[in-house]
Amino acid sequence: MKLGLTAIALAALLSSSPNSPLSLSRVALAQQQQSTVPDAPTPQAPKPLASDVNGPITPGLGAGDTPSGPTSSSNPPAQQPPAPSSQMPSNQGKDRFQVAPPEIPAAGEGVDKAATIIRLHVNFVEVPVTVKDSKGKLVSGLTYRDFKVFENDTREPLAFFTTDSFPLSIAFVIDQSLTSDVMAKVNNSLGAIQGALTPFDEVAVFSYNNGAQNRSGGFTGAQSARVPYVLSMTKAAGEEMLVPVNSGPLAGCNIRQNGNCVDPNLQPGHSAGGSTFMTIPKEIHTLNDAILAAAKELSTRPKGRRRIIYVISDGKEYGSKATYKEVLRYLETNKTAVYGTLVGDSARWGEGYVSRIHLPFTMYDNILAKYILATGGTPDFERGLDGIEKSYAEIAKEARNQYTLGYYSNQPVIDGKFRKIEVRLERPGMEIIAKQGYYPSAQDSH
Repeated sequence: MKLGLTAIALAALLSSSPNSPLSLSRVALAQQQQSTVPDAPTPQAPKPLASDVNGPITPGLGAGDTPSGPTSSSNPPAQQPPAPSSQMPSNQGKDRFQVAPPEIPAAGEGVDKAATIIRLHVNFVEVPVTVKDSKGKLVSGLTYRDFKVFENDTREPLAFFTTDSFPLSIAFVIDQSLTSDVMAKVNNSLGAIQGALTPFDEVAVFSYNNGAQNRSGGFTGAQSARVPYVLSMTKAAGEEMLVPVNSGPLAGCNIRQNGNCVDPNLQPGHSAGGSTFMTIPKEIHTLNDAILAAAKELSTRPKGRRRIIYVISDGKEYGSKATYKEVLRYLETNKTAVYGTLVGDSARWGEGYVSRIHLPFTMYDNILAKYILATGGTPDFERGLDGIEKSYAEIAKEARNQYTLGYYSNQPVIDGKFRKIEVRLERPGMEIIAKQGYYPSAQDSH
């Protein structure tokens, strides 16, 4: 009882004098006792996921998905490495097939990258593509996002893309079985070939009439002094296409010497016929053999060069030992494209398209257009000397300014079967020129 009265008196004393030394010491003692009370544990962030888990794991969503709504601050999502803006496609939401961009080398390094790219038990397919607008002009500025490549109707993701110019290895094939008037124009235009090429290009020259001939003996520098001399060796007089007469008094040979015909091809009798009629000799145009000879020479050129056969002809074919299918398969196996300047009858308006129709058991009037279409080349139809000269520079320009697409085939490495290729462009009003397919080769598999 006495102790309780003492406590009440002391409390009254403190309340009556808040600034007294006793009151201040009491407050300090209370603060010291409060500071010794431990704090509650603070929330800790969750531990990072293991390295073998791709993306955050959210209940109800699964691994790799991210929630669409806002996340709680106490459970922050795992940080993802930022992707470089220059490499990510802007239309990723539209095209979900091409997720990762292809390898895009720096300017000037595309040729070396295409020649040294590593391939592991797959076929790396290289597709040069030429794009033109509605006026026939080359289109530049396209990116890999504008192209879609299909092999056997299955889309393939691009693994390589470049716009660098490749050095050209061109095998010129000159037709010497043209008519004399057309042959004279071709002879006068050959001097313009060297002006369409660069010092990085190389040239081989072939000619054909009744059989193919390698005039240059191999490839030589496009700007070497040897090229004009080799081209001069391919000049010929051409053929005189007169109206044939094989019966009657005008048949046979009209010009005789010592009782014999000056031209043995027109001598009546024996293989040319009897005494009253003459068998007209058949025309010989060995275009298939000439293209095959040029393709074999081109197959020895190293990687990193465009392999091109440039044909100056009217496209007629008769008398070759090699067939069209055999030669085309060799071209599609060895990455060789055929370009051409068509002259003579094939360059006439309307007649050039009709001559592509082949009647059975007759001569091919224009088989060159089929080679060009199948291998991804471009044709040029010219009748005058000025147009023939300009076609050399124009076609060389198109072959040098192409988009190079590359992908890994999903087909077996080597099965010997033809594989169809289709290139589509995500822009209307454009003409796409590319090869129609290829045969797999051991050169492209590792």
